Amino acid sequence: MGFRSELIAGHFRTVQRFALNHSWVLFEACLGSWSCCKTHDLRWRPSFLTLGCQKWEMQRYPEAVGLIEKACIMYQENGTPDTAALALERAAKLVEGVNSDKAIELYSSAADVYETEERTRQAAELYGKVSRLLVRSRRLDEAAQSLEKEKILCCQTENYPLCFKKTIAQVLVHLHRNDYVAADKALRETYSIPGFSGSEDSGALGSLLEAYDQLDQDGVSRVCLSPLFKYMDNEYAKLAVSLTVPGGGVSKKVPEAGSTGMEQGSHGDVDDDEDEYSGGLC
Repeated sequence: MGFRSELIAGHFRTVQRFALNHSWVLFEACLGSWSCCKTHDLRWRPSFLTLGCQKWEMQRYPEAVGLIEKACIMYQENGTPDTAALALERAAKLVEGVNSDKAIELYSSAADVYETEERTRQAAELYGKVSRLLVRSRRLDEAAQSLEKEKILCCQTENYPLCFKKTIAQVLVHLHRNDYVAADKALRETYSIPGFSGSEDSGALGSLLEAYDQLDQDGVSRVCLSPLFKYMDNEYAKLAVSLTVPGGGVSKKVPEAGSTGMEQGSHGDVDDDEDEYSGGLC
């Protein structure tokens, strides 16, 4: 039953006209695709992508993603891993707004494929998407691991400024995990990267960790509200704004200018009056 992609798409357009789901059409289409596979007709691979897209239009998201994943596996088995990774990435974009956990899984799979094929820059970009989604989902332990992978790949491509930004993200994630030791380690390891020592990034992170260690909430807020943190990716900027030291910290407010002097002056006037009349009226 060697159906072609056009016929399969036609079947699904027909199915969409009915309220009930004709599952036999999906079964027949898939069976036809496998028939093409057995006869070495390489045109069967796009049929699963077509099926997946049709399922997506029908808002049957889990089935759509499952079909796209099957197509990606087949692309890999037939020696076209780049196409497989691209399909996984597109599937992740489709499902990102509906199921972030599945999007994380798909982006991670695509990144693994790119990394295996030594396409380091593409792998780093996808790990970046994984990290941001993990932070958004408050899966901070996994986000810390993903950021470490991303940072290593950025170093391999010698994109050092981006490595510095990933270090800031790492420190923020670790501090939100209440793991000061891991945050300090991430900072210290980055000093081995060319250009980091003496940079604005290293200075800000040093000040942040010092304030956090001293439970100085004002100091932490001052650093986290600086432009360096404010204009990071949205997920990390939110981490910076919401960062608090354990126990709420100590607020070190600076007295208003002149208030101390006025108080001292008023006390001084009272003392002078008391001295003037200290011997009595007579």
